[in-house]
Amino acid sequence: MRNELYLSYYVKPSKGVGFLTIKYPNGSNYISSNRSNKDRPINYGDRGMTLEQEINDSNSYYLMKGIAVIHKKPTPIQIVKVDYPRRSAAVIKEAYFKQASTTDYNGIYMGKYIDFDAKETMNKTSLPLSNFHEHQIVHMKKCVEQGGICFALVKFVRLNEIFVLNSDNLFTFWNRMKNDGRKSISKKEFENLGYKINYQINPVLPYLDAVKKIIDSLN
Repeated sequence: MRNELYLSYYVKPSKGVGFLTIKYPNGSNYISSNRSNKDRPINYGDRGMTLEQEINDSNSYYLMKGIAVIHKKPTPIQIVKVDYPRRSAAVIKEAYFKQASTTDYNGIYMGKYIDFDAKETMNKTSLPLSNFHEHQIVHMKKCVEQGGICFALVKFVRLNEIFVLNSDNLFTFWNRMKNDGRKSISKKEFENLGYKINYQINPVLPYLDAVKKIIDSLN
């Protein structure tokens, strides 16, 4: 069954589209995984940006400097019903996701295909594996089989700490959960197996430093 959602947004020809609400068929609101950084300590990464914006800002820097070409994947939405209450506005009444999303970002770096997912958690001690879905793990495994570099970029929001976790380690933790083991990845495991990313000026989130170490470890 298709994964439907309902949207309402207002269109002004001179100003584009402004989103108002997105709902699933059961009436619950669709909530983006992005969260505000307003209450976090001030540092190079604290510019009122979400993790997604921090990654996008960094990717723009990498592109401008000719370091890498990495973009956020679009999520295709099929519009089903549109109402036109007046000539200057249109309201989308019904739409649905065309297909399940895989990961958030992909591109090319150092001649390698890069594919990764970005996650945020308010938990200070672990990342619940429920943040991932089976089809995302399957997608990553298929990319790795073709020589791609896959990983998870995870932010512990309340601690303002970010880690890159290689897909091999992610797969290990996923299999552990599937075998009735722990259903989360502890922060200690991120510290021991992941690569901590420290904020800086440009790029704000230098996560490709960690990706380079992953690539170098394969050579």
